[in-house]
Amino acid sequence: MDDEDGRRRLGDLLERVASDREPLPDLEETRRKFRSGQSLTARITVGEFLESWLAGRKIRSSTLDRYARDIRLHLKPRIGEVRLDRLRVSHLTEMFNAVVERNIEIEEANALRRTAVEELKALKGRERRRAARAAIAEMPPFRRVVGPTTRRHIRATLRAALNDAIEQELITFNPAAHVELDPVKRPKGLVWTDERVAQWRATGKRPSPVMVWTTEQTIAFLEGVADDELYALFHLIALRGLRRGEACGLRPEDVDLKGQALTVATQLVDVNGEIEENAPKSEAGDRIVALDSDSVKVIKRHNKRQRKAREKAGPAWVESGRLFTRPNGEWIVPTWLSDHFDRLVRCLDLPPIRLHDLRHGAATMALKAGVKLKVVQAMLGHASHALTADTYTAVLPELALEAAEATARLVSRRGKRTPGLTSGSHGAIASKGGSKKDRKKGKKKQVNPAA
Repeated sequence: MDDEDGRRRLGDLLERVASDREPLPDLEETRRKFRSGQSLTARITVGEFLESWLAGRKIRSSTLDRYARDIRLHLKPRIGEVRLDRLRVSHLTEMFNAVVERNIEIEEANALRRTAVEELKALKGRERRRAARAAIAEMPPFRRVVGPTTRRHIRATLRAALNDAIEQELITFNPAAHVELDPVKRPKGLVWTDERVAQWRATGKRPSPVMVWTTEQTIAFLEGVADDELYALFHLIALRGLRRGEACGLRPEDVDLKGQALTVATQLVDVNGEIEENAPKSEAGDRIVALDSDSVKVIKRHNKRQRKAREKAGPAWVESGRLFTRPNGEWIVPTWLSDHFDRLVRCLDLPPIRLHDLRHGAATMALKAGVKLKVVQAMLGHASHALTADTYTAVLPELALEAAEATARLVSRRGKRTPGLTSGSHGAIASKGGSKKDRKKGKKKQVNPAA
């Protein structure tokens, strides 16, 4: 053998096997590592590989942050010590089962703490309240469970990393591609009907994580915040369905008032507490959104207000290059915007929704107005027509009701009878044993459905 490096690697392998008294390694795996120039004795763990893999990623910072979080919080603590070439589906099944079991413990601890907090509210007496607070302080803090969507994100991160390991010929099989998880059930949006509002006021509980205002409630909100410095931003989300980060990231040059359109070309996102400018969420998110004449007027008024704010701030004005800013010109932090929205909703005593649910409302109002589903998909920047249909067509009961009424009217017209002649009369004519002549006369009295 003329390959000096190859002889050295084979010698290291034989020495390792002899000294550790290990069984001989798999022949095909050894051949594969030998051909690709890999060490035949290295025992890289899943944790070590994930760290090196993460360091070499050249991707958008928000995605990199998600990968890092999945690796730090879930993958390394649970399977980090497993040898990469010995990782199996059973390891991952065990990991995700442990996550579910941990969720149960968290939910039980949260329930105990919640009960203790409620009991504290009803306690009287300084000493008893002090003792109750001390007991609560000893309890675990409220924690979030690792839900089905997060578990799928964790699997996707590991799957992407292991695919790269296959390309590097470190492994030949990707167990993350074969582990099964419970399906994610997307919460269905519900409208704040009068009955649901009454139930919420009585119990304080939302019927669904995703709640949508009626058209009247949306109008009440917009009228209530008409004097807010960010009214135009809320207007665009409520009527044109922009995402929170997209609205915060809009620049003056993205808006064509004469052409009545705006271009979604960037967004602001929170990455580890730092606000960064990123491209839209997906290729479909990079889109042009039409503006109605009222929205154009709203933006013009906003521009006029912002010019006055810039003059008032003088040298203190921060040129962030954004259409919507704080009073000193700084760009808007998306999480702050959500908190600001929540405060406005509480002040107006409206049923609670998330800021993102304004976007849902824009879609359902458009559908109710008769806008085609494909047009709504383009307005929202959805990559999938099915996602738009699944998320929004079930939201407004009025849509289903109108469809039912339209169908009923069609059937009613087809089954229309001569005035004064009931359906029972037709049955009587058919059932009586009269002459053919009489039955023909009875038939002539019926209205031709095609007429």
